[in-house]
Amino acid sequence: MRATARTPQEMNDKSALAAIESDLLSIDVPATGRLLGSEGTQLQIVADQQGIKVDVTLGFPAASWISALRERIQAVVDGAGAGQARIDVETRIESHSVAHGLKPLPGVKNIIAVASGKGGVGKSTIAANLAVACALEGAAVGLLDADIYGPSQPTMLGLESARPESTDGKSMEPLIAHGLQTMSIGYLVDDRQPMAWRGPMVTSALTQLLNQTNWKDLDYLFVDMPPGTGDIQLTLAQRVPVSGAIIVTTPQNVALADARKAAEMFRKVNVPLLGIVENMSTHVCSSCGHEEPVFGTAGGSALAAEYEVPLLGQLPLVLDVRAAADAGTPAVALDPAAAVAIRLREIAQRVAGELAATGRDYSHLFPKISVEDA
Repeated sequence: MRATARTPQEMNDKSALAAIESDLLSIDVPATGRLLGSEGTQLQIVADQQGIKVDVTLGFPAASWISALRERIQAVVDGAGAGQARIDVETRIESHSVAHGLKPLPGVKNIIAVASGKGGVGKSTIAANLAVACALEGAAVGLLDADIYGPSQPTMLGLESARPESTDGKSMEPLIAHGLQTMSIGYLVDDRQPMAWRGPMVTSALTQLLNQTNWKDLDYLFVDMPPGTGDIQLTLAQRVPVSGAIIVTTPQNVALADARKAAEMFRKVNVPLLGIVENMSTHVCSSCGHEEPVFGTAGGSALAAEYEVPLLGQLPLVLDVRAAADAGTPAVALDPAAAVAIRLREIAQRVAGELAATGRDYSHLFPKISVEDA
């Protein structure tokens, strides 16, 4: 039964507004695991002569469910008898804090490292799909393939024969695929040419790819890191303004042991760990649909609990995901409504929500001070 609508004068009563605000603050924000008004979201409610006005600001992209959130807010207002409310829900993605002494990368608000301790856990596939998923939610997204020795993103994005252009002879334009701005060493060398480089050459190549690409107003730059904790990983963690990191692992002990090393590396260089993604949680039979945990169970959740970070999601080993990657179209882009694509999109939203809850970067507000001789 709908409550009788109150007049604007009645709704100006502080206790009435407080009651509505309390109800609004109990709304679960989809895919983030948080309540409206908590870290990463802002809520403001006022009453004037025209009635109730509710302003919500989300610190992450949410194109697929903003309208549903608006309807839930209206339902709360209706339940309080306040009548039709003016509801404004918008997304405002801010730059977030990075390690002390590092400057934000021009054209990029936030850099998110996607890492694993070992190869073969599906890190590159997940990096590509999370990037596409964030783009589908309305963010401006880039993807940097930082695996100098074994770049796989050109194949996964369908850009194996593409080459970046340069308008000034000093910088490169990112290649566009599936709504992403992308860059990889694989765009610059023959796919059969081995990168027989020592550490200094590899780190130099990585920094050039990162700094000499004309990234254009990105909300997020996902970095597909190579496996391990060597030169490339340390260079990225210590010299690049990374806002947060994700660890990808399978449930088996061998993968978890190496994933811990990656987590410890980010912890030591003060890069926030946004959470754990457990890949290949189960194998799904393409014939009968039966799921079986061939790599063990609960490994990702145990690792997340150990480091007191969220388990961002669990993904099955599905033939369609591998086939889509080999064909040059990430599964999320190929069929956004597929079950595994929905899981990937939920993980992407959770990643963005976790980042929104971390500290913001206010360095651009500080005045520049210079000292000159009189």
